[in-house]
Amino acid sequence: MYAIVDIAGQQFKVEKGQEVFVHRLEGDEGAKMNFEKVLLVEDKGKVQVGTPVVEGAKVSGKIVSHLKGDKVIVFKKKRRKGYQKSNGHRQYLSKVLIEKITV
Repeated sequence: MYAIVDIAGQQFKVEKGQEVFVHRLEGDEGAKMNFEKVLLVEDKGKVQVGTPVVEGAKVSGKIVSHLKGDKVIVFKKKRRKGYQKSNGHRQYLSKVLIEKITV
């Protein structure tokens, strides 16, 4: 059984027991979360597609930890002009454990 769910503006294909990294969520570590924007649910070969969400479907999860992702380097250059600029950042992420998918 899997579901496609919208978490913090991004779509993820999730299964029970899976850990996903999403944009930083409000809440403390260990807090329970319910995600109600379930776009698709597959159960034993039977697929339910929402318009735009599946009615009554819900994905439950728990925030495992808050962390920062890998460093992303942004490098800009204009050739023959002597212009070079280097910049970078690390994205704030939350690790979420998917506990249950209900239809």
